[in-house]
Amino acid sequence: MKIKTTRFGTVTLVEEKIFNMPLGMLGFPEKQRFVILRHKENSPFYWYQSVDDPSLAFVITSPFLFMPDYEVDIEDILAEMSWDGNRDNNVLELYVVVNIPKGSPEKMTANLIAPLLVNNKSRQAVQMVMSNSPYIHNYPLITQD
Repeated sequence: MKIKTTRFGTVTLVEEKIFNMPLGMLGFPEKQRFVILRHKENSPFYWYQSVDDPSLAFVITSPFLFMPDYEVDIEDILAEMSWDGNRDNNVLELYVVVNIPKGSPEKMTANLIAPLLVNNKSRQAVQMVMSNSPYIHNYPLITQD
């Protein structure tokens, strides 16, 4: 399958690499099919590219790279999505959406209160919104000394 994107041009995808998001991303509930694309070799960042909208893509990364003790309670989501049998570490992956201000990459932040939980077995994903979270939506990824 080929999709046209505004950032990468035409991209050839294997259907099995597409994730279905029944609830969509925050602010984009109707966009329900996404694919994870590597940003660059050895980069900690990925693109979460919409298959349904060529101009919609989010930068994502693992929260554990900059906050090793990051904790998220996924029990309710596992039950809601019927993923109870998918607790294996290589089945479930957690990402956070990164905001990189144009022209100021040193001010990049991560949204720690709305992580993205991906199920590699079912090829589904859900963006979780944590209420009463100790985290913030604009956690600085680069600390200024």
